[in-house]
Amino acid sequence: MYKDLDEFNYYLIGRKVAIIGLGVSNIPLLKYMNKKQAKVTVFDDREAVDIPKEAIDEITRYDMEYFFGKDSLKNLHGFDIIFRSPSCMPWIKELEEEEKRGALVTTEIEMLMKLCKGTVIGVTGSDGKTTTTSLIYNILKTAGYKCYLGGNIGTPLFTKLSEINEEDFVVLELSSFQLMNMKISPKISVITNISPNHLNIHKSYEEYIDAKKNIFKSQKSDDIIVLNYDNDITRKCEKEANGNVIFFSRKTKLDDGIIVDGDIIKECKTRVRRHILNIKDTNLRGMHNAENICAAIAATKSIVDIDTQIKGIKEFKRSRT
Repeated sequence: MYKDLDEFNYYLIGRKVAIIGLGVSNIPLLKYMNKKQAKVTVFDDREAVDIPKEAIDEITRYDMEYFFGKDSLKNLHGFDIIFRSPSCMPWIKELEEEEKRGALVTTEIEMLMKLCKGTVIGVTGSDGKTTTTSLIYNILKTAGYKCYLGGNIGTPLFTKLSEINEEDFVVLELSSFQLMNMKISPKISVITNISPNHLNIHKSYEEYIDAKKNIFKSQKSDDIIVLNYDNDITRKCEKEANGNVIFFSRKTKLDDGIIVDGDIIKECKTRVRRHILNIKDTNLRGMHNAENICAAIAATKSIVDIDTQIKGIKEFKRSRT
């Protein structure tokens, strides 16, 4: 349909665009789509009184059509592009019907990844993804790269696409909801671990796992996927990976990968172990954070030299996991 951002922007002119859900990631789309002369209709299952004033002001300013309330999606028909929020499940009947009719059903984060010129690094997992994502971002910033932090943390980046150049990096924390039905994967992907989570929303544990796997399912042979060797599910993902697999572990002395040996993080390659740093020299505590450090090192080792990695990790002060 389009090869780059300019072509996509041209395609938007006069197109019928639906934006479902007025969360943090979708509100900037209102202004962007209006500027690109798309015909926007907004949907949200909340009533108007429960929707942020910022969103209502944007809709009013641009005189957009809108449907609010639990039955709002009954009016979802005849659109060219539909942006769903992560909280809007892709298997909802109205979405499936529109997709069968020919609409492109996507998300702000998926379109960001499709149109981004820079290198995308994505992190997901049941635990540890916020710290790991932030560590990767800090390591790259320490190396002097221009970086953008987004997904579940940072700011919505779709409207910044025109600023992002080929030499830049976009580091994304990705939830299972953002990854559902995703048809593109980051150049470098990380799965910190997988355990039962959000099962009150997902249809099953299998659906949750499959969503997580989308972070690497569309990778190419020269891409990288970082996996937790200690987690049964992530370890087995190696068999499905298209890209180069890098394992990390705090329980197994791997022949190749990043490991925790006591308080020391080491890089293992063809059974040679190289000391990287002592976790006591960092601002992070707990073995779970040792795993996060391992994952961040593995994700950035092809980009940043080891001394810069160490500096970025030691200067990192955020302890949230």
